[in-house]
Amino acid sequence: MPYTKLGALLDDSCFQNGIYKHSDEYGAGIPILRITDFDNHGRLTTNSFSRVSLSPYERDQFAIRENDIIINRVNSLSHIGKSMLVPFMHEYPVFESNMMRIRISEECPLVPEYVAAVLQAGPARRHFRKVAKPAVAQASINQDDVRAVAIVLHSKPVQKYIAKVILAWDLALEKSEQLIAAKMGHYNYELSRLISRGQHPHAHVRSFAEEVSVRNHGGNEARVLSVTNSRGFVLPEDQFERRVASSDLSNYKVVRRGEYAYNPSRINVGSIARLDGWDDGVLSPMYVVFRLNAAKIQSDYFMHWLNSHAARQRIKNSAQGSVRETVSFSEFAALTIPLPDATKQSTITCYLNALRAEIDLLGQSVAAIKAQKRGLMQKLLTGQWRLPIPKEAMP
Repeated sequence: MPYTKLGALLDDSCFQNGIYKHSDEYGAGIPILRITDFDNHGRLTTNSFSRVSLSPYERDQFAIRENDIIINRVNSLSHIGKSMLVPFMHEYPVFESNMMRIRISEECPLVPEYVAAVLQAGPARRHFRKVAKPAVAQASINQDDVRAVAIVLHSKPVQKYIAKVILAWDLALEKSEQLIAAKMGHYNYELSRLISRGQHPHAHVRSFAEEVSVRNHGGNEARVLSVTNSRGFVLPEDQFERRVASSDLSNYKVVRRGEYAYNPSRINVGSIARLDGWDDGVLSPMYVVFRLNAAKIQSDYFMHWLNSHAARQRIKNSAQGSVRETVSFSEFAALTIPLPDATKQSTITCYLNALRAEIDLLGQSVAAIKAQKRGLMQKLLTGQWRLPIPKEAMP
């Protein structure tokens, strides 16, 4: 089906930028929607809005209502253009200046839910990243950039039914993510019960770990890696969309499968991991690489301990007082860990591994649903696939 521009179907009165208020005016008054109040999937993430002092005119002018569409117009490239279809609220907020509002009337040939789906889909988000204007640490889009979004004008019943189908997938994703969150809560409870509160004897990390500082002098290793706090070891181009490394890798540190590494300036936010996905790779010289003595501690047991709140807190505490909040290996090795005998380690590890395996499987299921949803949206929104609309869905 042919595309048209969103701006050809919506007049100028449909668009409005938000209100700017100085920080001194925040604290009490009218609730205000901020860019941190909804996520990249268009879901509201708070029940407690900031409040701001407004005149009655400002409240009327900038208040949002159900089925308005809010678009983030100033942010980093990864968040630019994120949007939300406003749900029912008991008290509707106004919206701040780094967002814009689209309000679609009943007379318009477009349905708000359908437009929201188009704006959240990959083509629109890529369009926003392409046309965004760079600024200091941020980027911006304007109303003309939103008007330029390509859209297929289906009939209203088709638009509503497409939006209904996509909502069903969103609800499936939400339920799956809620299940993962519940399973993670159970895992964290068991982790604390079995390790942190397990009344085990303690040992210093240095009693079973040693630093490794093998350099890539022969240039044999060319796989450059980095460590994140959410995905462990990753290729830099997967993290930053480009290769971030020196052309000379001879001074980079070699890391091998089963060894651990962390960035001393980011370990306090959880950037520490074990290399499992590759046989080897190289890391920037700033990284710390270490290995465990398998005769003294099981690697999986140590991994679970690293995931615990107690371990994360101890690592954060060890970084405090440092000018740059870094943690050297000697400081990390001075931490103590609950360390039962080998038999008890095996029992705990086996149980916790089973819990993590279930969570990982659910995560793979969510990833598959997201991929299927992206493909489905592409087919439906472009008109490549036509949905048979039930008679009861027709007006």
